[in-house]
Amino acid sequence: MQIKKNPKSNLENYSKLFVQLGLVLALFITYVAIENKTYDRQFASLGDANMNAEMEEETIITERVEQVKPPPPPPPAPEVIEIVEDEKEVEETIIETTETNEKEKVVVEKIVEIQEEEVMLEDVPFTIIEDVPVFPGCKGNKQELKDCFSQMVQKHFIRKFNADLPNELGLPSGRKRVHIGFKIDKNGNVVDIQARAPHPKIKDEVISVMKQLPQMKPGRQRGTAVGVKYSIPFTLIVE
Repeated sequence: MQIKKNPKSNLENYSKLFVQLGLVLALFITYVAIENKTYDRQFASLGDANMNAEMEEETIITERVEQVKPPPPPPPAPEVIEIVEDEKEVEETIIETTETNEKEKVVVEKIVEIQEEEVMLEDVPFTIIEDVPVFPGCKGNKQELKDCFSQMVQKHFIRKFNADLPNELGLPSGRKRVHIGFKIDKNGNVVDIQARAPHPKIKDEVISVMKQLPQMKPGRQRGTAVGVKYSIPFTLIVE
């Protein structure tokens, strides 16, 4: 069975017409594109901006002022040298020869020996003496002898001092300071006893007690026996 086509539905009959329409449409678009006018886009002016003006730095022109040095002082005027006539005669010093003549007699003077005086050393404080005085019964090195000396002096004062004397004198209650100072001479004897006390009778009692100290081995400085000064404070309690 053969299929029959409708002659109106055959598109090949209109192919030439479509080609012509296409050409006409292309020519029209080309014409319109050629004849269309375009204008440059304009922008609103914000004013001329000078960027170089902002980048310029302000230049400060300075002028170097040189310090004017003061002129050097004028040289001192030369001293006037006064010429004085030499009227005095210059005495010549005659140097005698030390050579002896065989005919001359040589006189030999006697040589007198001068005995050097013994240098007396002054009294030395107990704190800096090289060899401290030795209290009877004390033994040991220098520091032990020094500590033993102080302890024995304190024991002697406590044992010999009349502790009831401050109360008998009617002194106000409290602590009373007594300062004692003395010297151990070159022979080891206690001399130059001094005391400060709140009452004259207490002072006399202190001096009397310190005079009873025994004779000691004297202190030495650089191997020589010297006087040694010693001081010690005591506190009396009055009830």
